[in-house]
Amino acid sequence: MGANPFPFLALLLFFRSLPAVAAAAGAEQPFVGVNMGTDVSNLLPPADLAALIEAQQIKHVRLYDADPGILSALAGAGVSVAVGVPNNQLLALGSSPATAAAWVARHVLPFHPDTPISAVAVGDEVPTALPSVLPLLLPALRSLSAALAAANLSSIPVSTPLPFSVILDPFPPSQAYFNQSLANGFLTPLLRFLNDTAAPLMLNLYPYYAFMQGRGAIPLDNALFKPLRPALEEVDPNTLLHYTNVLDAMIDAAYVAMRNLNFTSVPVLITETGWPANGSRRDEPYATRELASTYNSNVIRHVLDRAGTPLRPEVTPSVFIYELFDEDLRPGPASEASWGLFYGNGTPVYLLHVAGAGGFLANDTTDRTYCVAAEGADRRGLQAALDWACGPGRANCSEIQPGESCYAPNDVTSHASYAFDSYFQKEGKAAGSCYFQGVAMVTTTDPSHGDCIFPGSKQMNVTGAGMNTTQTSKAGIPSALRLRTGIEHDHIIPMILSIILVVSTLSWNHVLILAAMN
Repeated sequence: MGANPFPFLALLLFFRSLPAVAAAAGAEQPFVGVNMGTDVSNLLPPADLAALIEAQQIKHVRLYDADPGILSALAGAGVSVAVGVPNNQLLALGSSPATAAAWVARHVLPFHPDTPISAVAVGDEVPTALPSVLPLLLPALRSLSAALAAANLSSIPVSTPLPFSVILDPFPPSQAYFNQSLANGFLTPLLRFLNDTAAPLMLNLYPYYAFMQGRGAIPLDNALFKPLRPALEEVDPNTLLHYTNVLDAMIDAAYVAMRNLNFTSVPVLITETGWPANGSRRDEPYATRELASTYNSNVIRHVLDRAGTPLRPEVTPSVFIYELFDEDLRPGPASEASWGLFYGNGTPVYLLHVAGAGGFLANDTTDRTYCVAAEGADRRGLQAALDWACGPGRANCSEIQPGESCYAPNDVTSHASYAFDSYFQKEGKAAGSCYFQGVAMVTTTDPSHGDCIFPGSKQMNVTGAGMNTTQTSKAGIPSALRLRTGIEHDHIIPMILSIILVVSTLSWNHVLILAAMN
């Protein structure tokens, strides 16, 4: 018939033939940074903010403006800052090169290089957030880039963060393409500008929203970077590349969309990604501290391990975690105020597990870490995990026996919490030792009560009852929440419906048997 009997092989070879410049880009060390919004009640003063950033060994920060107090406080701290231009300034900057030069003179020159400015992010998700000023976005980019070059700072890249919704049909990644209504008038000249100035394509990528809008088609573990058996991985039928996580599939979709416009050397910078730690139980049941910790811990490991993507294993994009603080002053649904790693007063919302990252974001500022039953955990799952912890796991469960100090209250949640913490402390709080098939979570609140002292408290020589010393943020989580403009990924739903997944789940009995064998 004359047709190529191996079309997928031809496609794979085609995509693998991307220019060697990609390998050169991959030689640069990828980093993990943190976004810092300031819509926070009782936000720490700039000097304390700088101290927290240094204590957490954060070396890359993205601001949504160019706050002079924060930039001054970070002078000499060795922290690179990507400064932002708010959407409401685009009209002036896009209309007047002189205004752009004045912006650079005011927001960059007084601080750089004492506070290294690593990039200028112009606007935020403008195609969807403020499409009326889109015609002025490219002129603003060009004017700011020219102003930086005139100040001998052409090494500072200028780009604009885009929502993932500009990419259509993103799975399988090999068939992704840019929204045609934006391609000719905006995206092609944007990519040409980025290519000419060695600036990255900035993208806000949220596997959380892909999972939530997937209606069960995407396994939770796939969104969280948890390992799947090969048979359960998403496979691109055109390239036969296996995708072990949603974020890599999103990145490769961007590479392919750019390739379709004949751009192969523009790197990707993920300006936002994260997972909310709280939300409406009915509408967002997966917005939990445990899952937020899992996603952010795993994405940090993924980047620092320089894992690359299936399509470009030699290139690992850098990432900014969204975000440093819960922004409780944002309007919108409950999860929108709950993306932070810390409350506004500097205490952690949850703990990350990033062992081996050199102290980066080791955010247990209280040094009090416990493992307890996760909120809303299934009773049968808790019972199975309790049986394993007190059996094959060899946790010390003597205190939850009848007549002992932690027997009351006599319910599976209380007993499981004690057993989980006993195992967690015995294992030295090692990564993965507070998982128990998803029914446990790490907390900084001491669960001791009455005469019942948990193992984590005993190890710190804490005596007495009810030592709940963890501070509570005054920046409480409001009933209203703010929808970020990048949420409206309606195109994700048809993408997901095209995915054929066979998901099988081991029963708890099998889990216990496997664990005992190990």
